[in-house]
Amino acid sequence: MGRFRRLSGKEVCTILANNSFVKIRQKGSHIIMQKAVGNSTITVPIPNHKEIKIGTLQSIIRQSGIPSNEFEV
Repeated sequence: MGRFRRLSGKEVCTILANNSFVKIRQKGSHIIMQKAVGNSTITVPIPNHKEIKIGTLQSIIRQSGIPSNEFEV
């Protein structure tokens, strides 16, 4: 695992959208994105901040199932 880039919430949403996630709704400062997988869905909340903390980014990566190299430098 390499070094993660400093990403904003919108940049993370763009990466997720490129991997078949769809914006479902936004309430306050959190954007909810979903992806249909077979008979279930993967739901990932993303804080719409200027810079997402590394721990939060790691949680988003784990929940989404997207390879971490798409978020690295």
